[in-house]
Amino acid sequence: MDFAYDARTNELRDRLLTFMDEHVYPAEPVFADQLADPARTPWTAPPIVAELKTEARKQGLWNLFIPGSHGAGLTNLQYAPLAEITGRSPKLAPIALNCAAPDTGNMELLADFGTPEQHERWLRPLLDGEIRSGFAMTEPEVASSDATNIETRIERDGDEYVVNGRKFYITGAMNPDCKIFVVMGKTDPSAERHRQQSMILVPRDTPGVTAKRGMTVFGYDDNDHGGHAELVFENVRVPVGNLIGEEGSGFAIAQARLGPGRIHHCMRAVGIAERALELMCRRVNARVAFGRPLSEQGVVQDWVAESRIRIEQLRLLGLKTAWLMDTVGNKGAHTEIQAIKIAAPLTVEWILDKAVQAHGGAGLGQDTPLAELWAGMRSLRLADGPDEAHKRSLARRELRRHA
Repeated sequence: MDFAYDARTNELRDRLLTFMDEHVYPAEPVFADQLADPARTPWTAPPIVAELKTEARKQGLWNLFIPGSHGAGLTNLQYAPLAEITGRSPKLAPIALNCAAPDTGNMELLADFGTPEQHERWLRPLLDGEIRSGFAMTEPEVASSDATNIETRIERDGDEYVVNGRKFYITGAMNPDCKIFVVMGKTDPSAERHRQQSMILVPRDTPGVTAKRGMTVFGYDDNDHGGHAELVFENVRVPVGNLIGEEGSGFAIAQARLGPGRIHHCMRAVGIAERALELMCRRVNARVAFGRPLSEQGVVQDWVAESRIRIEQLRLLGLKTAWLMDTVGNKGAHTEIQAIKIAAPLTVEWILDKAVQAHGGAGLGQDTPLAELWAGMRSLRLADGPDEAHKRSLARRELRRHA
């Protein structure tokens, strides 16, 4: 692969870097103040987000993640360095560009598997940033790392499907702007193991849909964009036309959705790591302990050097994965997708930990973004499948090569 960015990537990088400097970074303290406003409606995005979205769209920095006619038409390799830049301000930049999860995965899913009617009713408003969405797969009573365990039922009744089940940690589901859920459940428990599941679109306002509670992540409620919810579906009736794909295709669709979503997280993680390293270096250069700057301490220099090495390794693995997805498809890049999903959270969690340590007590609180970034990165080791499930699959594939 060619490691040089092409002309279009460079042009978009320059525009995005300028957008970050002129709009996103200055908006971060405004965002924090608006979050703390007692008059704010809980779980909604602060007003500054809408302003950033308007500006990003005006500048053509919109839907960069989705290939083809629905978005900017970028390849994964072109998008990777742009996603990295947005990772430097993960609360603001991705949503400003309409490139935030879980909407990104849901838009890709609808673009690839949705009907024309589903495109018109749900995909178009998502692409325009008018609504948000949720992906309701994980459940509290089963090991959701194995999606075949899913117990939610989707049963045909005439011209409708009836949905019953519980879901939890459904990102963004508390946000009133979250108007549609992609729900995974079983339509035929007697079918072959990977053909039991289906996916269906459930509008939020359908009778029987209840957001039971918002859920915290290491104590953070993430209420800036809609948090994470436990959802209950009780005899929820939706039209047959809300089925995505065909009955029994849910597991395959989930795998197709999660591949790009995993690498998007990993691309942004590199940007998070870069910002953490930058904050660490500024801190240790300025802070004096025992008569000299922390930056002169050998252990601190080791943290800095190791951080740079690990960032470069992670970026290269991400670029290779993106290139393979473009050239041989997601299936051909399966090993690398799993490898980057394992490596990115572990790598960036380590760097964030050292940045927190370099800040001392200040690294634990709200005066830097480090503690919240650490919590988010630690949760990524479970989101879209835990490390252990990916390692198991990767190891089996490697062992088969030498059997």
